[in-house]
Amino acid sequence: MATLVSFHAHPDDESIACGGVMLKAAEEGHRVVLVVATRGEHGEVPDGFLSEGEQLWERRIIETQAAADVLGVKRVEFLGYVDSGMMGETLNDAPGSFWTASVEEAAQKLAAILREESADVLTVYDDNGGYGHPDHIQVHRVGMRAAELAGTARVFQNTMNRDHMIRGRQAAVAAGVELEMPDIEELPDFGKPESIITAAVDVTAFLPRKRAAMRAHSSQISEESFFLSLADEAFAGAFGTEWFIREGQGPGITETDLMAGL
Repeated sequence: MATLVSFHAHPDDESIACGGVMLKAAEEGHRVVLVVATRGEHGEVPDGFLSEGEQLWERRIIETQAAADVLGVKRVEFLGYVDSGMMGETLNDAPGSFWTASVEEAAQKLAAILREESADVLTVYDDNGGYGHPDHIQVHRVGMRAAELAGTARVFQNTMNRDHMIRGRQAAVAAGVELEMPDIEELPDFGKPESIITAAVDVTAFLPRKRAAMRAHSSQISEESFFLSLADEAFAGAFGTEWFIREGQGPGITETDLMAGL
């Protein structure tokens, strides 16, 4: 059996982006480790949601562990950086923010975990962080460098298949289904074209628990959210495949299992 380390920017990212592959690996007997760069301090939360005196980051740590338990994660680590907010906000440059962190310093922290775990596989994000979020871009930079430092050869860059999303939206519109999701064709930085994606993992068998892991992040993902309000069929269409890019693979989809052969 092997070890998968999945590196993410904020609590809840892991469940949305890689919940399926983490569950799949755990079910197959592999060790799964979750590393989160920040504690998501600047997420939005409804008034009255937190207990008196409770800080959001405290709740999000609890939520992360609950989601990790659902996903079969054996170890959860936070690197200790501060949530940088959305791109262009003053929070980007705040002291301690992940966006302002030294890539080399942060990579050394992650590499230490990779070495401790003798990691066989690492997941990070693509070079634009999926949709341009500063902390997600930093996950790519830090993760790729950490893999170099630790000698972790198999690195998968999690991304979104923009062509698949466009097709799904077009089909929904043609069927008269009302969608709350944005029009991806108007967001050029959202996801990557199918032509450069090299791995597609079918995680439909794990969708009930993937959704349960999302639900564990209740401070950020409400029952009325896009993630939880979708009908099962629509949820499967949106989240039933998790997409990755691995350097040296392709062209086209050449891998369907991150842990194949391990």
